[in-house]
Parts: sequence; C-alpha cells; structure tokens
Amino acid sequence: MLVSESQLIDLPIMSLQTGKEIARTESAIINPHNLSIIAYQVSGKQLDYDPSYLRIADVREIGSVGMIVNDSDELVVDDDIVSEKPIYEMAYELKDKPVINEDKKKIGKVEDYIVEVDSFVIQQLVVRRPLLQSFHNDELVVHRGQIAEVTDDMVIIKSGKHKTGAKTRHNRQYANPFRQSSPQPEAIRSKD
Repeated sequence: MLVSESQLIDLPIMSLQTGKEIARTESAIINPHNLSIIAYQVSGKQLDYDPSYLRIADVREIGSVGMIVNDSDELVVDDDIVSEKPIYEMAYELKDKPVINEDKKKIGKVEDYIVEVDSFVIQQLVVRRPLLQSFHNDELVVHRGQIAEVTDDMVIIKSGKHKTGAKTRHNRQYANPFRQSSPQPEAIRSKD
C-alpha cells in the first residue's frame, strides 16, 4: 500500500502487550543510498530516553490505530544501533531538497514523498514546482526509477531525452489498403 510520508508523521505507536500508545512518530530516518526508511525518531511522555527510535524491522503492522509493535522494548536509543549508526547520524532530510534534472535545470523542491508501507521504500517524490513553472502544474510526481542520483544537497532526476543511436529492431512500412484510391490485385510471390 502506498502512503504519503506526511500521513506517517505524528502517528501513534501502539503496544500489543498493553494495548496503549507508547509514543508517536516524529521524523523518518532515511537511508539515502537506497531511498528507504530504516527507522522513525519517536517522542512521547513515557519514553526513558530522548532521542528514541523505532526500527522498521520492529513494526508488526500499520493499522487504523497506528504502528503496532510488541512492546516498549522495541524503542531503542542510538547506542543500541551498531550497523546502521552512520545513517542515523547523517540525519538525511529529503523534504525541501532541490530537484534538478541531468541538464542542471531546476525542477523544484521535494514537498512530500510516497512510501510503500510493506517495505518502507520511497516509491515517488512529490515535487513543488517553481513559481514560473507552476502555472501549468504546481506539483510533479517523480517515480523512483526516474531518479538518477541523490546527494547531500539535491536530487537529480533523468532528463527524459531520447538516446541517439538507438536502433529500431524492425523498420517495416505497412500499407493501409483502405487508403488506396482503387483496389490493388494481390501480389503473388514465387519461390526463386
């Protein structure tokens, strides 16, 4: 299921053990190398440590009541994170990143992004167009397949130009018999 990231912020985190809210999502921890969400920084009155995180691997499901986890032990601190600690420390923000194409033309800024909640992979970027380009379309949706590169400062998308030198597999011309002025006799081919 595809969900806007803005719908996943300030979402309750519910404990399956107690049936109560233990925290709320505050911000996404994004791995810019593969554009996936690996965790959420969480906030709440009942938390022992600030900042605390909920790893995506510990989410049992997302339902109408929020993100469901086994219990409050699923919320970790940054000292508990070893293998992905550089990504947590990077604190990569995707929103408000400038978006340009490969020709260095400014496309806009990331306003929101769409997440596949089964895998928490970012599938689409919602780009707010600059004022002069927004008269026709104020938003542009960019699929992850159109993204050429993600850097610390910007997102670069493919230009969309056709590649030259591409060969056509079949170059046949078909005649439409209904467009001819008079009926044509059938051609007979001989095997020579």
